[in-house]
Amino acid sequence: MRLAIVRQKYNPHGGAERFVSRALKTLCQRQALDVTLLTRDWQDSGGWHCEKLRPFHLGRAWREKAFAHAAQKQFHRFDLVQSHERIPGCDIFRAGDGVHAVWLEQYSRTQSALSNALRRYSPFHRHILAAEAAMFADPKLKMVICISEQGKQQICERFHVPDDKLCVIYNGVDTDSFHPKLAEKYRYIQRQAWQIPQDAPLLAFVGSGFERKGAARALQAIAAHPNVYLVIAGRDKSIKRYQKLAVQHGVAERVRFLGGVNDIKPVYGAADALILPTLYEPFGNVCLEGLACGLPLFTSTMCGAAEWIREGENGWVRDALDIDGFASAIADWLNKRNEWPSLRANARATAKPFTLERMGQELEALYARLLTTESEA
Repeated sequence: MRLAIVRQKYNPHGGAERFVSRALKTLCQRQALDVTLLTRDWQDSGGWHCEKLRPFHLGRAWREKAFAHAAQKQFHRFDLVQSHERIPGCDIFRAGDGVHAVWLEQYSRTQSALSNALRRYSPFHRHILAAEAAMFADPKLKMVICISEQGKQQICERFHVPDDKLCVIYNGVDTDSFHPKLAEKYRYIQRQAWQIPQDAPLLAFVGSGFERKGAARALQAIAAHPNVYLVIAGRDKSIKRYQKLAVQHGVAERVRFLGGVNDIKPVYGAADALILPTLYEPFGNVCLEGLACGLPLFTSTMCGAAEWIREGENGWVRDALDIDGFASAIADWLNKRNEWPSLRANARATAKPFTLERMGQELEALYARLLTTESEA
């Protein structure tokens, strides 16, 4: 089976790209699949066949259109095309980036009226919205892979995609590498390196793009808890603004900005819990990784992983902008300190079934079903 995976660009610090790399490695191990990656720029070759499409462009909107057109010209060579970009004509769309219209709605909650008006007329956003609608309406589309039930519901409601064209295949995680045993390896040495007391409650915020993922809200949430520390692992063009914000809220001495990290495992190993008060996150690979490491999760109602959370058992869920709510949830967590081993065990148990092997099996079964249905038609 000749399978094309379409993803425009690789960001070593991006969760979606890390997922694609892991998925490619998993799929390439399956003998029935001949996998090709169609991309504009991908640094992690990983042993699979990679074809780079680099059409000329000026500006973001033109870049998206040009890449989509270049990719579409290659689709005929494959039995199935699975796109991770909003490109009409693909057989399978993996909705790893969620619904763009929903993201814009959530983002508008934190922006001025002028900013929102300008965004509505942005050529880039107008193109993404149009491409998204055209792709979901395209008769060539056979299946949409959603990565959460929330995402499935959003696509169904917005674009009226029939239920038989929607499925949920959760992301997979290497449950051997992402494991509570990381604490034994990294807790002492990393806290010592970061000058964080060994017994201090430590939250980890992991992700690039601080505005969407809620770094500022994480800073504000710990302000009411003078013994709680926070490490922030990820890149952002405005990191100095967040460092100033930490000073303004009186938490600078308890926050460590790590920047982009190539290996996130030491961060998980040193932390006691994970916090992601995101405006919009279709699922959140970091949530799956953190849970697999035994970290209870503080996240928002607009995070796909929230559907896995049981209040006070393996995490807490609040509205993204409810700073007091997150502060209260942290207080509840601190008051349950004697129950932390149970919380960690619950977190691990939540993620443990969702292995890369399981994801690979579900994807391969889907491909086989689609090809069988097509041959019988």
